[in-house]
Amino acid sequence: MNETAGTLTSSSRKAIRVEEDGPVLHVRLNPWGQEDTLDSAVLDDLRHLLDDLHDRPDVRILTLSSMGKDFCLGADRNEYQAALTADPTGSALRRIADKAQRLCQALENTHAVTIARLHGRVVGAGLALASFCDLRVGADTCRFRMPEVGIGLPPAWGGAMGRLVSEAGAARIRELMLTCDVFDADTAHRLGLLHRTAPLDRLDEAVNAWTRPLARRSPEALVLTKRMLAGYARADRTADTSLLDSHLLTAHVGQHR
Repeated sequence: MNETAGTLTSSSRKAIRVEEDGPVLHVRLNPWGQEDTLDSAVLDDLRHLLDDLHDRPDVRILTLSSMGKDFCLGADRNEYQAALTADPTGSALRRIADKAQRLCQALENTHAVTIARLHGRVVGAGLALASFCDLRVGADTCRFRMPEVGIGLPPAWGGAMGRLVSEAGAARIRELMLTCDVFDADTAHRLGLLHRTAPLDRLDEAVNAWTRPLARRSPEALVLTKRMLAGYARADRTADTSLLDSHLLTAHVGQHR
């Protein structure tokens, strides 16, 4: 693997680790073993990476994983409170929330086939981020949760509600969002939130089972098929209100400071 080639592996990115392996780009969250949350630094690094990817058609597959104990424990609520304290008008908090929305759109629209490799806990914004990947595999020990309602927040991160409903169906997502219940990898698989499960020590094998054949496919066919599928998925979200997510979140956090 190559950690130095090209602009994609720029050393200016501190919140993620990026490695190239031929046509596959491996992106890892939490390279320093800190809190497994999605703060502004992570959002910025991921979005800039995806922007740079437009100039790298040779990168055909992107895997997203974490080097921490868990894949992701959600958004950084301390950062939300700090932003609101520093700017009571809510503008700073809206900018953070808008970053999440732009990141998820960039992830959905990139030409590369994206694969989420999940382990440990996958919570809130972490599940939202993974849901925008094309393919998702999780360790059979994974635990998932959508906790927003339980902690007094609207499920407004990255425009993910529409994506989750599109991927898993309105009835089950409604139940899981309202109850905030923890659910396991088998349940996530049945719902379509995971395409595959595997023992933790065989997760990389499961990812490779996708990347090897994908790397042999026609690049043009892959991009066209991915964009056709995204178009059909978005057709189910014609009333998408994701651009309002930052306003909903800011108003609610400000009300309950």
